[in-house]
Parts: sequence; structure tokens; C-alpha cells
Amino acid sequence: MDDVRTPLQRIERLTRLAEVLTAIETQVTPIAAREIDLASAVGRVLADDIITDRRPPVALALRDGYALRAEETTDAGSYAPAPLSLAAHVNVGEPLPPSADAITDAVSDDGLTRQALASVAPGDGVLMPGQDCESGEIVLPAGRALRGHDVAILQAVGIGSVSVRSPIASIVQARPDDPIVQAITSMLAHAIKQHATATVFSGATEAAFQRAHAADAIIVIGGSGAGTNDTSVRALAGAGRVVAHGIGLSPGETSAFGFIGSTPVLVIPGRLDAALAVWHVLGARIMTRLAGRTDVPAVRHAKLGRKIASTIGVVEFVPVAAEADMVTPLASGYLPWRVLAQATGYVLVPAQQEGFAPGTLVPVNRL
Repeated sequence: MDDVRTPLQRIERLTRLAEVLTAIETQVTPIAAREIDLASAVGRVLADDIITDRRPPVALALRDGYALRAEETTDAGSYAPAPLSLAAHVNVGEPLPPSADAITDAVSDDGLTRQALASVAPGDGVLMPGQDCESGEIVLPAGRALRGHDVAILQAVGIGSVSVRSPIASIVQARPDDPIVQAITSMLAHAIKQHATATVFSGATEAAFQRAHAADAIIVIGGSGAGTNDTSVRALAGAGRVVAHGIGLSPGETSAFGFIGSTPVLVIPGRLDAALAVWHVLGARIMTRLAGRTDVPAVRHAKLGRKIASTIGVVEFVPVAAEADMVTPLASGYLPWRVLAQATGYVLVPAQQEGFAPGTLVPVNRL
């Protein structure tokens, strides 16, 4: 009997990274929003603008002291106290009496009369109406990942729940017994859980694809190459469609991207350095699109301490370490673990460039 073997997955050509990024931008759309309590809102992405009434609606005391009319304290001093027609003691957060426009503790009080011992300007010690926010003003815009103090602001204005987009990403381990795959799973789960939900599926890739409806994105770790045990991309082709297998990103050339229905699927190599590069350049972007997030951290610019040499035709992911006001490239191609441990950011070298000369001002992304 002839030995009939299933043909290996093969990468016919490398798809330009720009084409894959365009596919993500045009074909991955924000998921439906849902209402959640403030208690679980930190890190989630707002689906709607938060618009409040005027806060505060009336003038409030910013500190404990005497509410008075500032004009009555003109030229007042400890040797020339100024008599006050109004000097009402208020506690922080309490409304000011009518006609009061300042707060001070420089007041003498003998039980019968109260006098100003120092001049006060209008508005001193006062939280003016509308100073926190005006009526109709957007306090928190849609697309922002909520921080702890954002949630505190919402609670302070009396909002108990918010509409958010919180995608669910299913991490599929093509080789669950591989310690590197397990390490990559932990890395991705931690990154995802900052703004979304991560679940881990350790069964067969085909079985995970049959459950595609249960997740907003699927990230497969391993099985992307042309080895005898690599079948993840073939399984994706059988369950949906492959947009690209073989992407012009180094490291990460064997990665793949596609869809099952409308669910985006990213197949990441089972190599730590390649997984890190593919996640930051493609995976994080997929999750950002699904969440409708717009407050992506700004890229900072820094000068290169050494040159970066790169191969034309692929985008190079180069880890760098910050040193004073410069960054030093650490490696390219294969990125050893000790290099990744030193990295504080990374630089992407465009496919059409051979690298960057020393002293070049380059965009540095955070790791």
C-alpha cells in the first residue's frame, strides 16, 4: 500500500504587514456594548460618552473656614482688622451662604464680632459652580479604558453603571504540554486581562474553532509553521478563511490571520520572541479594534545609541533598552530571552529600510 501522507502546511509567500494591518482595520469591528456595575469597570473600555449635569450646581467650600464677602476684606490686616457683615463658619463641601464669595480662616471671633485679619480675593477657598464640569460637557469620552480615578469620578457624580465593550479572547494551545506554549499563554492572558477577558482552551484546535461563537477573538499558540505536527492554519482554512499565512514581520514570519465567520483568528508561533512581536504588532491591535478603544498610548521618540541593521522586505521588531535620553537596540532576528528581559520597548523598522543610523530619532513603543 502506498504511503499517503497529508501534505505539510506551506507558506507560499509572505504577506506584507501593511496588508494584514489594513485587513484588521477594515474587517475587525467593535463588539456590542453591555452594561456593567462600576465595581467591575476598571480597565474596561467605555462604549458611550459620559455626559453629566453641572457640577457642582452651587458654590461649595473647598476647605473649613469662614464664608465671607471678599470686598469687605480689602486692606485688612492683623493690625487693622476689617469688620465683616457676613462671616459664617462652613465645613468643606458645604454650600456657601448667599452673597459669600470666599473662604478664609484669618478671622478673629470674640463671640460678639468677627473681623477679617487678612485680605481675601473672590473665589479663594471656593469650588465655583460648574468648575468640575459644565452641563452637557463630555467628562469621559467613549473609547477610553477606565482607570481607577475615572471610576471614582463616575461614582462621585452618582453613576452606578456604565456601558462598556469588553471582548472575550479564547487562547488556544496547539501543544498544551509544551512549556514554551504555556509560558506564552500566561503572557498573553495577563496582557488581555488588563482590558478584556481571556479564556484558555487546551483541546484540539479544530474543537476550539467549532466553539468560535463563544469568543470575540481566537488566538492560537503554535502550529503555524511547516512542521509535521503543524496543523493550525490548515484547521483555520477548514473552519473559516485564511487572510494571510506568512506575514512580513520578523520575528513572526510564520504567523497567520483569518476569520471564522466574523470572529478574527490569529495564529501565533510557539516561540517566545515571535509570540511577543506578533502580539504587540497584531494581537493587541485586534483587541483594540474589538473594544472600540481610541486612547492608545502615545508613541514616544528617542535617539538611537547604536545603528540598527535590518533586512529589506520585512518589518523588523527590534527590542531596545532605555539609557538616559537614548535607546539602545538589543538584537534582531532571533531575540534571546536574556535580551527580552532587558528590553523596555521596541522599534519597528519599515520593510523598505535597511535600518537606522546612530543618533536617528525613532518611534519607541512600550513593551
